[in-house]
Amino acid sequence: MASIKYVHLYNGDDGLAHFRDEEIDLTSAHGGVLSTAIMNATGMLFRCNSADYSLDWHPAPRKAFSINLKGAVEVTASDGEARVFGPGDIMLADDMGGKGHLSRASGTDDRVCLFVNVP
Repeated sequence: MASIKYVHLYNGDDGLAHFRDEEIDLTSAHGGVLSTAIMNATGMLFRCNSADYSLDWHPAPRKAFSINLKGAVEVTASDGEARVFGPGDIMLADDMGGKGHLSRASGTDDRVCLFVNVP
C-alpha cells in the first residue's frame, strides 16, 4: 500500500518535544487515483523566512502541518534531536506546550512553507 510520509513533532510524557516518523495511507479512488481520507483543517497560511532566519525555543502556537515548498529549515526538538526539512518535506508541529523546539534556516535560500492548521 502507498503512503504519504511525514514527521510528527510531539510532546512526550517526559515534557520534551520528540520526532516520530509517521505515514498516512493512500487508498485507491476512482480513475486510478490514490488519495488519503479527507482530513479536517481549520485554516492555512503561507510563510516566507529569510536565509538568516533563527527562532529561539518556542512551542508550536497551534497544531499544524508544515509543508516546505522552497529552501530548508533545521528544527531541533527539546530532546536534542535535529532534523533538516527541505522542499516537499512535511512536519506535523504538535508540541504545543513545554520548551518546544528551535527553528533556523538551513542553506542559503529563503524558505517558503505552507502551514495547514488541524484540530
